[in-house]
Amino acid sequence: MSILVSKVSHFYGKQQALKDVSFSIKRGEVVGFLGPNGAGKSTMMKILTGILQPSSGDVFVAGDNVLENNVLFRRKIGYLPEHNPLYSDMYVSEYLDFTASIFKIKDKNERIREIIECVGLTPEKHKRIGALSKGFRQRVGLAQALLPNPEVLILDEPTTGFDPNQITEIRTLIKNLGQSKTILLSTHIMQEVKAICERVIIIHEGSIVADEHPDKLESLNKNSETIIEVEFDKPIVKEKFLSISGIKKIEMNGVREYVIFVSAESEVRPDIFRFAVDNNLVILSMTKKQQSLEEVFYALTN
Repeated sequence: MSILVSKVSHFYGKQQALKDVSFSIKRGEVVGFLGPNGAGKSTMMKILTGILQPSSGDVFVAGDNVLENNVLFRRKIGYLPEHNPLYSDMYVSEYLDFTASIFKIKDKNERIREIIECVGLTPEKHKRIGALSKGFRQRVGLAQALLPNPEVLILDEPTTGFDPNQITEIRTLIKNLGQSKTILLSTHIMQEVKAICERVIIIHEGSIVADEHPDKLESLNKNSETIIEVEFDKPIVKEKFLSISGIKKIEMNGVREYVIFVSAESEVRPDIFRFAVDNNLVILSMTKKQQSLEEVFYALTN
């Protein structure tokens, strides 16, 4: 495993931020790490990068015990924090040269050139960091995280400050990096999760409440409903519909259009077809709506 977290807890004084958290991530996986503010995301990321030590539990990243926090471990992990600390008076190339020197990177000039091109900083490389837009400062942070060619990337809100075009570019970059690296990223943008991540880990009040593929998260919501929108060729008596097993309620969405709320485990579409035949109705359209990731997230963290 590229990341292995076992029964990790962490306290800030008497306040418990993490409660027996366990998960693992294989090499080459891109995993979204989600949770409301104060859920424990940043604490877990700081533990994974060696900035914090857990109060209890074990953490291994790229085969190294995080508690040892040695130089070899530092080269295996790249970290982009949410509040990206940079030296605003330094030039982009100068800052990356400084970072490369810390990691004792061989052929650092060539490596810096590769990374600047990789993250799209070429037009800005001769500017002072303080003169850059927020999106380009974020690219500088991503560049320094990538410089030592780490096995694991920890990205906290990586697309903060980007415009829509830049977001698309960075998402593509992250997906490409995920082919050879393990990536754990925190974000509040649900479209980003669906666009990039193969797995989603959701943390709430210091505990893991979900660990699943984005498309399968709905099954974890015990209170979820399936919504079916159907249009007939003429109006019907709503009460007749309620005789179909599994239908919880019906709302009108026009003269001949109906929104049907169904228990998540029920499949009622064949019954709706039979209902139409028995009542001499023609179904003009029928659509099953999936629960959005936002709705599932809300249900799991409330």
